[in-house]
Amino acid sequence: MRIVIPGGSGQVGTILARAFHADGHDVVVLSRSLRPRPWRVVSWDAATPGRWTREIDGSDVVINLAGRSVNCRYTERNRKEIMDSRVVPTQLIGEIIGHAARPPRAWLQASTATIYAHRLDGANDEATGRIGGQEPGAPSTWRFSIDVATRWEQTLTEAVTPQTRKVALRSAVTMSPDPGGIFDTLVGLVRKGVGGTAGDGRQYVSWIHYDDFVRVVRWLIAHEEIDGVVNVAAPHPLTNAEFMRILRDAMGIRVGLPATRWMLELGARLMGTETELVLKSRRVVPGRLLGAGFTFRFPDWPEAARNLAYEWRARR
Repeated sequence: MRIVIPGGSGQVGTILARAFHADGHDVVVLSRSLRPRPWRVVSWDAATPGRWTREIDGSDVVINLAGRSVNCRYTERNRKEIMDSRVVPTQLIGEIIGHAARPPRAWLQASTATIYAHRLDGANDEATGRIGGQEPGAPSTWRFSIDVATRWEQTLTEAVTPQTRKVALRSAVTMSPDPGGIFDTLVGLVRKGVGGTAGDGRQYVSWIHYDDFVRVVRWLIAHEEIDGVVNVAAPHPLTNAEFMRILRDAMGIRVGLPATRWMLELGARLMGTETELVLKSRRVVPGRLLGAGFTFRFPDWPEAARNLAYEWRARR
């Protein structure tokens, strides 16, 4: 297959490109960065048509991951860039697919599990999950994230691609031992002795092992009967306190200093990010995947954490 990955130069895109390239597929990453890779990398600006459109016409699958990082302060300028970096490329890709002589048979579009409401009382699946943004006391940054996710998915829905199946990937955090990823960051905190509970620790963490993420994408490509929204998350989210305790165990670290809410707020300001990334409860389950028979290799965090810790050490 020819698999085109717009915005595929980041951690998740690299994980997918590496796996599909190893499978023997023709992988094309559309990126502003043209550093050498084992797979093909083609230049694009994520805003205007160009020679890159030839890669989509005649391809089998498009996996759009384009969007700037949300690991920043949500200033007015950053909010506009975050929104535009998701909506504009998605709209453009939809137009290119819609006018292609040989359109891809599947378009998998990045979305986010952050679209769901902050809640402790129950899990969010695709059928009954609550879309967030109206929670009492929710800060404006949380509402902004919901607006971004909603516009992102709306743009996908509105794209006219009658010959191409569309799937919105509401993904949880992908855990990988690669340098610079969220797992690598958390391991750094744990090793410094500050990987304790964040806030009151009751907020839920939804996650997925990178191997299962790749397997889900392969499965969705193969299962042509699946379209629309799919939650891409391990089936057993857990509280932040438990999540961090298990990670410390996996890394052989006994103590992790906790961080109160005000400490997190101060740290986020100093680091140029938002506390939403650690304080919002993301309790998301993959209802459609489980209902359709997908089996996770790493459904539980203890086994996944041990595996990731082993790979993290081995790569270093």
